[in-house]
Amino acid sequence: MRQGNKASPARALERALHRLEDLCRERGQRLTRPRRAVLAKLLTAGRALSAYELLDLLRPEDGKSTAASVYRTLDFLMALGIVHRLESTRSFVLCEHPGGPHWVQFLICRRCGQVVEAEDERIAAATERLGQRLGFALDQRIVELTGVCEGCRGSAARH
Repeated sequence: MRQGNKASPARALERALHRLEDLCRERGQRLTRPRRAVLAKLLTAGRALSAYELLDLLRPEDGKSTAASVYRTLDFLMALGIVHRLESTRSFVLCEHPGGPHWVQFLICRRCGQVVEAEDERIAAATERLGQRLGFALDQRIVELTGVCEGCRGSAARH
């Protein structure tokens, strides 16, 4: 769900929201105003956000927003495969490939919070084999890897 370089940010946001709205409709769900607002905040943030960060961003536009409503919305979006929860940071990020369950790896910068979603079949196969070897039927398909991104490593070298 990365924004394109050629279109204005507002137009890119609207296109992304329309794609997510179509996905909801395909699954018999509605992209309500609160759901749309949460998605818009995640799209424009450029990083993973906690539920309380989302709440802080939503309140100026909707003073009725509550933590419970944000969590309900995030649960709904996760069930549709549109949003992932990052366990290590207790935050949420849009799925780069929404639409169905998939094995995914996240690379998370511990300095700036940048999150990169990857789908490396070799890692997926290795984790599946590990689960089988140890007698586990895996139902969690997310691997989180933390480190320091290239940008943060470069800025540290300049200081």
